[in-house]
Amino acid sequence: MDAKNKKFSDKNRVIAVNKKAFHDYHIEHRFEAGIVLQGWEVKSIRSGRIQLKDSYITLKQGEAFLLGVHISPLPTTSTHLKADPLRTRKLLLHRKELETLIGSVQRKGYTLTTLSMHWEKNKVKLEIALVKGKKEYDKRETLKQRDWEREKQRALKISR
Repeated sequence: MDAKNKKFSDKNRVIAVNKKAFHDYHIEHRFEAGIVLQGWEVKSIRSGRIQLKDSYITLKQGEAFLLGVHISPLPTTSTHLKADPLRTRKLLLHRKELETLIGSVQRKGYTLTTLSMHWEKNKVKLEIALVKGKKEYDKRETLKQRDWEREKQRALKISR
């Protein structure tokens, strides 16, 4: 594997993951979207200064916009530019995908949230999902299931 391919291998591909989304929502359908970024934002993302925790997506006038993503500016960014870490960013989706999302959110009561951000061919991509909120008992059931899986793995490991 040469240096160019090693730099963007699968290990380095994921930039950030929204773990809270997996805990709070049932994930129904996933989409991949491009994102419109400024130069300073790409530099900050490369250095890992991003947080997806409270992010969500709104649909306005047939377009998707990302809100709540915090990209901290680097201290070395240009001084003449006022960087807004929480600015609204436009998402790039195909028309058919947008129509599906709009219909699901308006008619079926789904929510749009971000799951993860990753590199794909030197471009930043965002994995978004149509989700439904979990009730408190669903969250407890998920935790019980995760603990049970962990216990099973431990038992199998000991028995070997």
